[in-house]
Amino acid sequence: MQFDRVDDLARYPRTLQDDCEKLNKRHVDFVFAPTPAEVYPQGTEGQTYVDVPGLSTMLEGASRPGHFRGVSTIVSKLFNLVQPDVACFGEKDFQQLALIRKMVADMGYDIEIIGVPIVRAKDGLALSSRNGYLTADQRKIAPGLYKVLSAVAESWPPAIGSSMRSSLSLNRS
Repeated sequence: MQFDRVDDLARYPRTLQDDCEKLNKRHVDFVFAPTPAEVYPQGTEGQTYVDVPGLSTMLEGASRPGHFRGVSTIVSKLFNLVQPDVACFGEKDFQQLALIRKMVADMGYDIEIIGVPIVRAKDGLALSSRNGYLTADQRKIAPGLYKVLSAVAESWPPAIGSSMRSSLSLNRS
């Protein structure tokens, strides 16, 4: 639903077993990982959607029509199934985080949304399952964007630069 092209869904890294192994090492007792059939028992044809106007169609949403509508719909479905008090989303996907915060406020969910700081590899690249899409050459040059943005943030006046540095989140693993 949040994938605007069928090949995006087919190629998206699925790391449930690896994720569960990592969670087990941290003594997590329970993982909720429903199948698509459990989330969509009647399928997705004629599906009701949750749409967050404005945030869904700007920035990344402008080039991925329907993506954020799918994100807000599936997150809403998960909130309805799990009924959490707190939900954590990475600050790396800042547009998604803003969209979910607005959706929670607009829908009246009693859920605290916590933004989780970006975690970076030693070379500065933000950790992401999507990095699995990168070739070896692309992976080698990918940290360059972060380095350039960091240098720009350092060169700006303190008021502007500190805001940008916060946005870049200098956390490293």
